[in-house]
Amino acid sequence: MLAIIAGVDRSDAGDGPKKWKLKWADEFNYSGLPDSTKWGYESGLVRNKEPQYYTVKRQENCRVENGSLVIEARKEPYEGAAYTSASLTTLGKRSFRYGRIEVRAKVPKGLGSWPAIWMLGTNRGPVKWPHCGEIDIMEFVGKDSSLVYGTLHYSDKEQKYQMKGAKPAMGAPYNDYHLYAIERTADVISFFMMTKNILLLI
Repeated sequence: MLAIIAGVDRSDAGDGPKKWKLKWADEFNYSGLPDSTKWGYESGLVRNKEPQYYTVKRQENCRVENGSLVIEARKEPYEGAAYTSASLTTLGKRSFRYGRIEVRAKVPKGLGSWPAIWMLGTNRGPVKWPHCGEIDIMEFVGKDSSLVYGTLHYSDKEQKYQMKGAKPAMGAPYNDYHLYAIERTADVISFFMMTKNILLLI
C-alpha cells in the first residue's frame, strides 16, 4: 500500500542546505480508482514469467481507500492466468530526471510477494531494457523478508548489462509504512530508507 508519492527538485543552485520545490504528488486523499490524470496501467502478463495478470481500472486489484493506494494480488482465474494484480505507471503523464522522489509505503508479507517502486527510462520501447535504464527505489522479495533492495540496472559503454545496489536489513518492513526515496543529480543517485526514525543511506 502506498500513502504518498511525491517528486521534487532543487530550487537553489548553491552548495548550501537543500531546498526542495514540490513538482508532483499524489497523497491519495480521495476514494475509488487512482487519479487518471496521474496514473496509467500496464496490462496483461508483462515480464519475468510472473503468474499474475495485470488488470486495468479493476478495483479488486487497485483502489484508493482510507488515504492509501491499495494494490491487491488475488488468486483467481483471469484471462488464462491464475492470479491478478495491478501495475501503475506515470509513463506518458509525468517523468522525472533530477531531484528527489519519495514514497511512503507498506509492503505485504509472504512467500511469492514481489512489490517494487521503480523507474524506467521514458525511451523504453525503441530502447530495450537495460539500455533504457532502471532505478529500483524499493524492491521487496517475500523470501528475503527482512531485506529491502535499492538497485540500478543499466548498460555500460560496451552495451553490457550492469547492476549496482544494496539490500539493507530493515527488520520487518511489512509491519508498518516506511519512507523510501532517491535523490538524483547529474553525477550521483542516493538511496534513502527510513524506518522507526532510523535513516539508512545506501
